[in-house]
Amino acid sequence: MKKTLELTGLPEELGHTEGIKKFISKYHGIAANEISGMVFQKKSIDARKKPVRINLTVEVFINENPAKEIIEFDFKNVSNAQEVAIIGAGPAGLFAALQLIELGLKPVIFERGKNVKERRRDLANITKNNTVNPESNYCYGEGGAGTYSDGKLYTRASKRGDVNRILKLLVYHGADESILYESHPHIGTNKLPHIIEKIRETITSCGGEIHFNSKLTDIEIEGDKIKRITINQLTTINCQLLILATGHSARDIFELMHRKQIMIEAKPFALGVRVEHPQALIDSIQYRCGTQRSEYLPAASYSLVEQVNGRGVFSFCMCPGGIIAPAMTAPGEIVVNGWSPSKRNNPFANSGMVVSINAEDFKEFERYGPLAGMYFQKMVEQNCFEQGNQTLQAPAQRMIDFVNNKSSSTLPNNSYLPGTVSRNLNEILPSFVAKSLQGAMKAFGKKMNGYYSNEAILLATESRTSSPVRIPRNKETFEHIQIKGLYPCAEGAGYAGGIVSAAMDGENCAKAIAVSLLRYH
Repeated sequence: MKKTLELTGLPEELGHTEGIKKFISKYHGIAANEISGMVFQKKSIDARKKPVRINLTVEVFINENPAKEIIEFDFKNVSNAQEVAIIGAGPAGLFAALQLIELGLKPVIFERGKNVKERRRDLANITKNNTVNPESNYCYGEGGAGTYSDGKLYTRASKRGDVNRILKLLVYHGADESILYESHPHIGTNKLPHIIEKIRETITSCGGEIHFNSKLTDIEIEGDKIKRITINQLTTINCQLLILATGHSARDIFELMHRKQIMIEAKPFALGVRVEHPQALIDSIQYRCGTQRSEYLPAASYSLVEQVNGRGVFSFCMCPGGIIAPAMTAPGEIVVNGWSPSKRNNPFANSGMVVSINAEDFKEFERYGPLAGMYFQKMVEQNCFEQGNQTLQAPAQRMIDFVNNKSSSTLPNNSYLPGTVSRNLNEILPSFVAKSLQGAMKAFGKKMNGYYSNEAILLATESRTSSPVRIPRNKETFEHIQIKGLYPCAEGAGYAGGIVSAAMDGENCAKAIAVSLLRYH
């Protein structure tokens, strides 16, 4: 016999298995020793009122073994099947490859960066030796930016595809089953590399190919069709079907397309700073728990948005118990991002705090045509790099000092390992960005009592929230609006924002290719 129960209780009651059994026994009349198994279906935290509550939907099995769902996929042997080239081994490229295999097509992935293990050395080099490898860093390499940037899986883009399928694919490849029922699922940077390796094993064991250190350097078009691609300026490959899943930071690809007169266009994006508070402060604000949160509650997060003089300012990629990471992709620039391990147990909480950027804001770069926003983005990143400084220290300022346009004489301890240097961010960021952030910080302090604090530190610049370029495509076929066989995909093409939405867009492109092959053959 089984029952589906909807429970609401304190963290001490519903934050662990034995507590849940006792709660069910107390309030639903089922003896704890009769509960032979439980399958969680939904779990969320309600911190709107004190005390904090956990909401849990659970399927309870009474004196019978729980029916465990077996997750299976129809991965075929595609060794001799028609090939589809994929540029980029981020979530879009990898999930496109898995979908192609299920559809009986052979994915051939070209990734400019290294595999996850080799890539780790280059990340360590950024921190220890202040050296950025332009082909292997936090943005480039197997798994894409998400692999070493947290693995948050929450998305509102459910209309774009089957979110649950993406989560099940991750579980199939080693992710914890909790991502299937948590309201804000998260894997953690410490666990993602292993999952990415498992996905690679699936692709290659089915006959697909993945080539690392393989950078797209040319695309050849004949008429209105893609015909060939060149890798590393050396190897030319015939190619009639190409999924372009390069991520939001592949500026050389945008420049290549512009040179080849392949239509691209500037698009709005966002830019600002990364804000870091002590995690205990965010816990006390969100949970109203004083100096110590319950051991059964996760590190608290937040989501903030404000309109300042008609311009949006919002939090992005909030990382409770996290670390600020150096996310630059070239020497001479400073870019920051954030990530959390699976336990989210670091002493700081960080979040991007960014300002909406539109075409009027980068008008001075209009000589670059559709690349105008990209060059504006690049200018701000280079302004944050202190010329003559051989380190990758990020310019930083205490929050209230920033709002009052006052230099910080000291900086608080923080998680950014290359180090921080006190600079007035009002003199580095574009004035409209700084003014918007100043107004928002005060407003956020009213929404979250204690958020507006000089315990908080601001680091610049958080600029890779999304691509400043869109590659236009047909809404029905997913092909480039001008070129047959070219499928612009996910974040780099301006159609996704995050691991899950990028993965779904990769799947959609793969399915569109299968449909086109049926249509033409």
